[in-house]
Amino acid sequence: MNATLLYQTHSPYARKVLVFAHEAGLADQIDVVHHETSPTSRNDAVFAQNPLGKVPVLLRPGLPAIFDSDVICAYLDTLHAGRKLIPADGEARWHALRLNAVAQGLADAGIAVRWETVRRPVELRYPALRDGYVEKLQASYSWLEDELDTDSAIHIGHIALATALDWLQFRDLPSFRQYARLSAWFDSFVERPSMQATPLSGDTHDGPR
Repeated sequence: MNATLLYQTHSPYARKVLVFAHEAGLADQIDVVHHETSPTSRNDAVFAQNPLGKVPVLLRPGLPAIFDSDVICAYLDTLHAGRKLIPADGEARWHALRLNAVAQGLADAGIAVRWETVRRPVELRYPALRDGYVEKLQASYSWLEDELDTDSAIHIGHIALATALDWLQFRDLPSFRQYARLSAWFDSFVERPSMQATPLSGDTHDGPR
C-alpha cells in the first residue's frame, strides 16, 4: 500500500489512525500531510476529499478516499498479516468496539468543552452545556476505572482511548488522574513506540468564515 493521510497534529481522531498504522506495521507505507481544519475556517483541499471537511482522510492511488477514523482503521486492519487489532467476532469484538465508542465520546466531549471555554466568543458561551459535557467526561473516567481491560492484547479500543486521554491532557481539560488504575494503564501505553512516534503539537486555528 502507498497512501497519503491528510492529518492534523493536534487531532485525537487523526492521531488514532496513525497510531493504529504504527501498531499494524503499516506506517512506513503512508505519507502524512498536515492540514489545519476547523468548522469556522474552511480547508478546500480537505473538502475536496471529504464533504465533511474533516481529517483524517486516507488517499489511495486510483481508489476513492476513505474518511472517518473508524473507517480508516477498519481498512488498515485488512492490509496486514499480523493479529487483527479489531477482533473479528465474539465478545472480544464487542468489548473492543464498546471501548472505542467510549474513547470517541471522550474526544467529542472534550472538543465540546473547549468550544464553551476557549473557542467560542465569550458572549456566546453556554456554561450549562459545558458542565454537561464535563459530567460526561467524569462519568466515563469512572466507568473506565472499572471496565478497562488492562491485561488483554492491544486492540482498537486501547488505541482510541490512549489517544483521546493524551489529547485531553494536552488540552488541559478535566483530568482523569484521580483514577489510579486508568492512569497507570495510560502511563504505560504512552511509552509504546507508536505513541512516541506521533506526538501532539500545535493549536486550533479558528477564523471567520
